[in-house]
Amino acid sequence: MNKIKSGIYGLNSLLDGGLNENSATVVIGCSGAGKTTLATQFIRRGLEMGQEGIFVSLDENKEQIIKEAIQMGWKKIVDYIDEEKLVFIDASGHEFSAFIKRELPSFVADWKGANARISIDPLTPVMWSTSDRYEQRELIGFMLKETRKVGTVLATLEEHGTSGDLSGNETVIPMYLADCVIHLKSIHTPEGGLQRRLKIMKCRSSRHSKMEHQYSIVKGLGLVVNPENSSLTPSREVPDRFKQILHEKKGSVPARVIARLTEVLEDLRDDDFSEINLETLMREIIAEYEND
Repeated sequence: MNKIKSGIYGLNSLLDGGLNENSATVVIGCSGAGKTTLATQFIRRGLEMGQEGIFVSLDENKEQIIKEAIQMGWKKIVDYIDEEKLVFIDASGHEFSAFIKRELPSFVADWKGANARISIDPLTPVMWSTSDRYEQRELIGFMLKETRKVGTVLATLEEHGTSGDLSGNETVIPMYLADCVIHLKSIHTPEGGLQRRLKIMKCRSSRHSKMEHQYSIVKGLGLVVNPENSSLTPSREVPDRFKQILHEKKGSVPARVIARLTEVLEDLRDDDFSEINLETLMREIIAEYEND
């Protein structure tokens, strides 16, 4: 799986190198969590690398997004627009079902295979456009599937209700359909302060940190994530110990099984065994193959 740099300082190491190319990522957070800022950082990084950028706005108009990007220190955004390297699709105020089914396919036909970066901000109006769960899934699924034909997609989604509760109707379907889900949490402390936490909920075909990490929003830098205590440490003490136990049990486990498990262990690290007892696992492996 090819990796691309996200443009968010501190995030790539939590995704084992970056976002998967031609994947769809959904970033969930409440108002003010930094979703749009993250989406523009993602686009900006691609433009720096020579990729084209497409910003699909389903809520705020183009002028407001440009204004906010400039306020965050990205003054060159106007140059990229003038050079037609960054394209805005203002779908705010549209009837979203019609936009997705009629206008989107034409756009994809023109841009297919461009290897561009696409930000969709936010998906929420699409979810609100119908109360039918099947139609919601059909619309979001079609939108992500089609835009992936153009390149790598990052969409935002507003979080409503209790902070941290991702089981609501508005979040479940996009989370299920996305390849990667990133949750931005804003926590108000008893002292009146604000703590920001980022957690990667899933990332298909890739390793990722399973912990929460602090992040800040800094003018000129955007979202900055603290990757300390990431579970993606290079330590391999546990897999190496398991490999040793396997070879000590050569008489109890078929050679073909030991060879296969030894190969598998080359790609594992300590965090993969965080909730596994090696002795118990070894006992179960022996029981599985004792009559072979």
